[in-house]
Amino acid sequence: MSNIAKKILTAQFSSDKTPLLLGGEVELPCYVLENKKRVLSLRGMQKAFGYKGSSGDWLKKVILSNGFSSEILAGINEPIKFKRIDAGGTQPATYGYEATLFIDICNGFIDLKNAGNLKPRYLFLAERADIIVRASAKVGIIALVDEATGYQEYRAKNDLREYFAKFLMDELGKWTKRFPDEFFETIYKMKGWDWNIANKGKNPSVMGHYINNFVYSRIAPGILEELKSRTPKDEQGNRKGKLHQWFNEDVGHPKLQEHLASVIALGKASGGNWRNFQRLINRALPKYGHTIEIAYDDMME
Repeated sequence: MSNIAKKILTAQFSSDKTPLLLGGEVELPCYVLENKKRVLSLRGMQKAFGYKGSSGDWLKKVILSNGFSSEILAGINEPIKFKRIDAGGTQPATYGYEATLFIDICNGFIDLKNAGNLKPRYLFLAERADIIVRASAKVGIIALVDEATGYQEYRAKNDLREYFAKFLMDELGKWTKRFPDEFFETIYKMKGWDWNIANKGKNPSVMGHYINNFVYSRIAPGILEELKSRTPKDEQGNRKGKLHQWFNEDVGHPKLQEHLASVIALGKASGGNWRNFQRLINRALPKYGHTIEIAYDDMME
């Protein structure tokens, strides 16, 4: 272990009351630290392998005596020190390891057994490891920890906030024409509307619904709701600006132009047929949160 002092991290999410259950018989307390690392407690890992003693070095000694890979040896020599917080306040610091290292250790026991290199008195560990691996693949351990600790819901919201920060500006920008005439003309043709109406600046009121539906609901997850919350309607039902004025120049507007070009291309590919267009866009650019093609009814006509 390194002699350099490291910050003691705090577990922001915990499964102390709802431990991760693997294979119906292996319980593992797990945590999500303030740096987003998912960790398992050292004692919990040892207990998962059937150890009932009090030594904190048991698992490490077993690994060091059984020819594990250099990656696992390096990992087991760098435990993570962290603090837990519960109803009783901050608890004494404890040690743990990243959840993915636990799966690596399990696979190590299994590989050593299959190669005939696991010492006979540790063969039972390979059996325990097999139960654990069958219950959770390495790619799934992160999701399992997030679900057990309650971090899953927070993560989804936080990831969206981080995404919005890359996509949108902090303040409403100046208005600049962003929707090309071709976008509106394509919709007019499919709906059989007179383009001269648009030239007079009198778009049908339903056009706003179509823009929300075909653009903002499909361009990125959660964007439409975020834009509406940033641009509330006044007492007259008007917004202080256009939703696209929140998009930034680095990511937001390039993404908008790319999306509009796709919508226009799908309109052309529909042969001018409104229902064909809806089928195409639901397949090629589905709304976020929708996984199947939606049959629009006559209210869209």
